[in-house]
Amino acid sequence: MSHITRRTLGLGTALLATPALAQGGFPQRNVTIIVPFAPGGSTDVLTRLMAERMTQTLGRPVQVENRPGGNTIVGAEAAARAAPDGHTLLMAAGTTLTVNPIIQRNLSYRIEDFAPVTLCSTFPFAIIARHDGPRDIPALVAAARARPGRITYGTNGPTTLTNVAMLMVLERLGVTMQDVTYRGDAAQLNDFLAGNLDLLVVAGSTALPVFRNNQGRLLGWTSAQRVPSTPDVPTIAEFAPGLEALSWFGLLAPARTPPAAIEALNAAAVAALADERIRDRLTNDAQFVQGSTPAEFGRFLAAQLEAWRPVLSRMEVPLN
Repeated sequence: MSHITRRTLGLGTALLATPALAQGGFPQRNVTIIVPFAPGGSTDVLTRLMAERMTQTLGRPVQVENRPGGNTIVGAEAAARAAPDGHTLLMAAGTTLTVNPIIQRNLSYRIEDFAPVTLCSTFPFAIIARHDGPRDIPALVAAARARPGRITYGTNGPTTLTNVAMLMVLERLGVTMQDVTYRGDAAQLNDFLAGNLDLLVVAGSTALPVFRNNQGRLLGWTSAQRVPSTPDVPTIAEFAPGLEALSWFGLLAPARTPPAAIEALNAAAVAALADERIRDRLTNDAQFVQGSTPAEFGRFLAAQLEAWRPVLSRMEVPLN
């Protein structure tokens, strides 16, 4: 996705030099970005950093409203039903438009209810072992084959992207393990540190502190390319070519939002993603900074649905 970043960041920087985008009639009032998670998480932090920077570009306050609940459904539904004038946005995550449309029966929103603004970032998941566990991915595979279904890994639910990503990894490596469900990363981290869980499967915001504090051994990432902040840590794709399991954050507006508003929002968001402070924060959390055009984001969403659909469709959950 790096080609998206280079091309569109240039556009965003050029438009940033243009005085007050509000002069073109948009925005006419404050812009609200709905975050479908509780305050304090990685989605919330990214959105608040971007909102601060977008405020400078748009010439109107950009504020954040947390609407957690229902595996991001509560916030997504509120955004889908908002007036299509560009003043209400959604900071969606992979769960919102990758998982929910496939597994949720009678979902209260559809992908078609949203207009893409920009893909903000993509990020892989980390597999972390205890220090008394396997030293690398080949050793993990050997241990799993010696003890089929007995090695445990944490998950926040069977249909969360971390668990689905791990199922993809296990399928490609040809082994089985046992998932253990927790209510959040903190609970599974506590069990991991207490020696009651063999593996953590988490995003970078949780994985990197564990790794940097020498509390676990980072075996690999589920991205196609190595994470810049951990250049010595391999990807799973180095042992299972072609494997890639990413989540993402992206801005969307309600469908039928005027193109001029989408263009202004895209320019402001892409310019925010060019800010060194935001880029450093994302990179340090093992995220790949993006910054796409709306059309590129739309194609990305379609590709993600097709990439995840096969494994999600085999899970024992209600399907559409």
